[in-house]
Amino acid sequence: MEKIIAYQPEIWLAIWQTFIMVGISILAAILIGLPLGTYLYLSRKGNLYENKLLFSILDTFVNIVRSFPFLLLVVFLIPFTRLVVGTAIGTTAATVPLSIIAIAYYARLVEQSLLDVPKGIIEAAISMGATKTQIIFKFLYREARSGLIFGLTTATISFVSYSTVMGIVGGGGVGDFAIRYGYQRFETELMTFTIIMMVILVQIIQVTGTTVSKKLDKRS
Repeated sequence: MEKIIAYQPEIWLAIWQTFIMVGISILAAILIGLPLGTYLYLSRKGNLYENKLLFSILDTFVNIVRSFPFLLLVVFLIPFTRLVVGTAIGTTAATVPLSIIAIAYYARLVEQSLLDVPKGIIEAAISMGATKTQIIFKFLYREARSGLIFGLTTATISFVSYSTVMGIVGGGGVGDFAIRYGYQRFETELMTFTIIMMVILVQIIQVTGTTVSKKLDKRS
């Protein structure tokens, strides 16, 4: 307990850095990943914005990013990260690769959620004279909202996991703290405390996301 008290400033800084990285990743997933996943669905054969070429390009992009080992993706994106934020080191720099993987990861989950929406609902919307925008926001999203929230919950937990390896670019965070102060200095107490913190954080995210998803699920 003495070690935990002694390292309180470093612990709070690590928690704050993790929140920044995960928060920006979630924002990127919602603002870019949601529209991207929606268009992946809409551009499929037989859907509202059918476009075989564009679907293939977007689908390939998502597949490539998601299949990249995350650590290699971080290293590969260092030149791009430096171009975007002016540096390849620090918490801000760490948000770039995290945001890119977040966009691709959530886009695929969004597409899968929308594919679960019965075709009859879209057909009914069209027969009622709904515009394409109305179909998307008032029918598709409304029917898929439970799956979209659950998908975001799953994605957020993955982002927390990814954030733990961002020490490679000096991104800091809880994972970096555990390695530098717990593992490298053989401080088992700090290592254990950090693991417990991460488990509690993930549980809070999972329970919250599952609860909201169930409340929005029309089938429950």
